[in-house]
Amino acid sequence: MKSMTGYGRGEAQGAEYSVVVEIRSVNHRYLELYFRLPRQLNMLEDTLKKQMQSKLNRGKADVFLTLNRPGGKKIELTLDKELAIAYHNSLVQLSGITGLPLAVGAEDVAAFPGVLDQQAAEDDTEEIAALAKNALAAALEQLIEMRQREGQSLAEDICVRIAQIEAMAAEIEKFVPQLLMEQQIKLRKRVSELLEDVTVDEARLANEVAFLADRTDISEELTRLASHCRQFNETCLLPEAVGRKLDFLTQEMNREINTIGSKSNALVISNQVIEMKSALEKIREQVQNIE
Repeated sequence: MKSMTGYGRGEAQGAEYSVVVEIRSVNHRYLELYFRLPRQLNMLEDTLKKQMQSKLNRGKADVFLTLNRPGGKKIELTLDKELAIAYHNSLVQLSGITGLPLAVGAEDVAAFPGVLDQQAAEDDTEEIAALAKNALAAALEQLIEMRQREGQSLAEDICVRIAQIEAMAAEIEKFVPQLLMEQQIKLRKRVSELLEDVTVDEARLANEVAFLADRTDISEELTRLASHCRQFNETCLLPEAVGRKLDFLTQEMNREINTIGSKSNALVISNQVIEMKSALEKIREQVQNIE
């Protein structure tokens, strides 16, 4: 079982580049990925997204990619030959017109605007893409390890609270026969008081008492609650993403606990129901962070 919260960092080093990828993830109903890439690497987003989708099922993840050039960005010089020749010819012509000596070297011509132009060398996108994939793979591995550790902690806490609910349900179950008998006695006494001077059909009265007692019987709810608890524990051991299933089971458990509380007004049961709902609310909060 994995949490949806975690952090991972990966770095890949090449001959001319190094790429660092950081991932921060939090809980979310679905899988949502947000990339922060240098503008010139935006074309890698789809590739990196598919790589993450193959490893993650749920959660909101922010991915930060940093491109570094340890040796600095390469600069290339381009020579405008035609412009250089034009400058030189013009200088020769000017020397002939003015009678001044021509003492000009190549460096003098190179100093004229536009003769030499600086341009940054184009990045090797294939090398950067390979480094980005490797860095992302390392970051994902670290992220998943952290999510697994957090998921184990969540599983341990949840199992303790499930055991508490099972124990409280078992306590309630002990009182069920006694409570049913007490309810029947109270119903008979109440009916007798209301119909003190009226002849009562005992058979019909017994049927009515049994019907009303059945409406307040919580045996079925306790049985279903026990079944949900077993399913919950079994689901926690599954290797796949289980967050949605656990969320559904939590809702079903809440329904049974509420019904138990509404059917029985006995103080001992009402107190246990309050405690069960408190434990289940803590479970529900934990489940929201499970992948």
